[in-house]
Amino acid sequence: MAGTLYLCATPIGNLEDITFRVVNTLKSVDLIAAEDTRNSIKLLNHFDIKVPMTSYHEFNKYDKAKVLVQKMLEGTNVAVITDAGTPGISDPGEELVRQAHEAGIKVTSLPGPVACVTALTMSGLPTRRFCFEAFLPTDKKERALVLEEMNRETRTVIMYEAPHRLRKTLEELLEKLGNRKITICKELTKKHEKTFLTTISEAIAFYEETDPRGEYVLVIEGRTHQDIKEEEQQKWEEISIEEHMDIYLGKGMSKKDAMKAVAKDRGISKRDVYQQLL
Repeated sequence: MAGTLYLCATPIGNLEDITFRVVNTLKSVDLIAAEDTRNSIKLLNHFDIKVPMTSYHEFNKYDKAKVLVQKMLEGTNVAVITDAGTPGISDPGEELVRQAHEAGIKVTSLPGPVACVTALTMSGLPTRRFCFEAFLPTDKKERALVLEEMNRETRTVIMYEAPHRLRKTLEELLEKLGNRKITICKELTKKHEKTFLTTISEAIAFYEETDPRGEYVLVIEGRTHQDIKEEEQQKWEEISIEEHMDIYLGKGMSKKDAMKAVAKDRGISKRDVYQQLL
């Protein structure tokens, strides 16, 4: 009988955030796959967990996943833990889960801490609709593309950043997104936890005077639908109504339908379009 893959959420700072279920599962499985065994041994020792560990990280995730899947097919129960938080969220656990599903292995997740949701709930920004960007790509073209997508995003955006890149990232956000509201969270659940709601420009000014330290979660205000609508309308104002009409007439629209489309694009009445054409 095949084993099971257990995704075990571990504390993002405060060790008391671990669940009883995770501790009991880590004690009962046959093998623990850890992102950083040197870091995870402290957690296991704290809870007196004696189960063997093996390394599973970003640089061996494809080949090591095959090894772990084979072990589970032979009956081994494997628990996966990340350095902090829930495995599979912005870490190599995603690949192991994919391969396990393809092999027909049972996968279950033991819920617990996750930094992005923790930051969102205490951000003071809208929580009903949100998206998670993790770390911005290092490739310039891909990074520019992601920032452009974020610029049009109407949901609250959550992302991670390292302290040595924080200032540069805030400057990029100001340039690409404008001066939005932003909540900056650092050292979540730890002794020196700090969260403050500000604007991107004020955050830049703050970190020009203060050295960034710790791991950061940035929660960024999304755009309103009204902002996007007004921006689109302003673009149409760069051409005349006659030229605007010609675009739709060239697509085979009737004059009546073209006038209706132009009016909608510009946020004006069809009568206004008619008067302008006269």
